[in-house]
Amino acid sequence: MGLQEERKVAVITGASQGIGAALVDAYRKLGHAVVATSRTIALANDAGVLAVPGDIADPATADRLVSAAIERFGRIDTLVNNAGVFFAKPFTDYTPEDYATAIGVNLTGFFHLTQLAVGQMLSQGGGHIVTITTSLVDNADARVPSVLASLTKGGLQSATKSLAIEYATRGIRANAVSPGTIRTPMHAEETHHFLAGLQPVGRMGEIDDIVGAVLYLETAPFVTGEILHVDGGVSAGH
Repeated sequence: MGLQEERKVAVITGASQGIGAALVDAYRKLGHAVVATSRTIALANDAGVLAVPGDIADPATADRLVSAAIERFGRIDTLVNNAGVFFAKPFTDYTPEDYATAIGVNLTGFFHLTQLAVGQMLSQGGGHIVTITTSLVDNADARVPSVLASLTKGGLQSATKSLAIEYATRGIRANAVSPGTIRTPMHAEETHHFLAGLQPVGRMGEIDDIVGAVLYLETAPFVTGEILHVDGGVSAGH
């Protein structure tokens, strides 16, 4: 049991592809055990990775994730809230289904899983929460209608700061990474030229840019409440 208790454990949502899958690999290279979840995640060949399929919008998924992490690995040191949905539609075109999906994945999933993870971290004496948001939250762009993203991911950025301050003296840090447009399977190839043009640097970001930002925050004990923009200059201006 001693080795189980000494090895750090990361829980990563939205972990089946793109940024999430890369984060699983990155935390394994750090020596962490990983509990990875998404609706379609496959079983892992790595004994240090526990795959738990589930819809993060369902509160029962959070219960199963935390229970599985404790049962298998004994603790939770880091939670990466990576799962998210984005609908680029004019405000008046959003459907009730769009709203329910965005609230469920982006907010409800974050709330239940983070609450349970923080409870576990408090019992251990500390931990780290990293949440992936979007640079559009505080840098709206007329070319990319994003009210529903701002409503939900903006809430996550504010919650990150509140968590950081509430638990600053209790060993728990909370930070966010705020990406620009990143080259992931979410974006069809034919949209890449347009999306590259949205970033002042003239290109899309890469998955490794976001992974590097998360790993920096993971290893920065004096950083909490930070919204780290990794957006090719979007947050600086146009």
